[in-house]
Amino acid sequence: MSEIIEQKKQLVEEIADKFRNSQSAVVVDYRGLDVSEVTALRRELREAGVEFKVYKNTMVRRAVEAVELNELSEVLTGPNAIAFSEDVVAPARILNNFSKDHDALEIKGGIIEGSVASLEQIKELADLPNYEGMVSMLLSVLQAPVRNFAYATKAVAEQKEEQGA
Repeated sequence: MSEIIEQKKQLVEEIADKFRNSQSAVVVDYRGLDVSEVTALRRELREAGVEFKVYKNTMVRRAVEAVELNELSEVLTGPNAIAFSEDVVAPARILNNFSKDHDALEIKGGIIEGSVASLEQIKELADLPNYEGMVSMLLSVLQAPVRNFAYATKAVAEQKEEQGA
């Protein structure tokens, strides 16, 4: 009997470590998805470096207590899967996009950078661009003053040419 208890303790510690080491974790209810849909979702998540796991709710509840994120226990009803990732945005974006095409997938809540997040917060996070998109936006913002200066200089030069002609 104590061997089973030891295995459960190890599993709870494993889940707690995943919560500690992940930048984000998203809890979903996947009831109603068929095998091919779950396989497609797992593939998409795996390609983005997101770990997608199914655990018993009692084990997850003990793990969230261990990492002091007790508010997450409220969403741990029914069959759940959890997407863990070191990328803050990836699991939220992938699961949100997948749920738009598959009504059976329900995002319930999660953890973002060590804090319990609501469904609304996860959906807001899902709408953020990925790292490459953010870098592109930053470069665009940094280039704007130089570009505007170049346009202004060109306009002044053209105006002087017209006056001199």
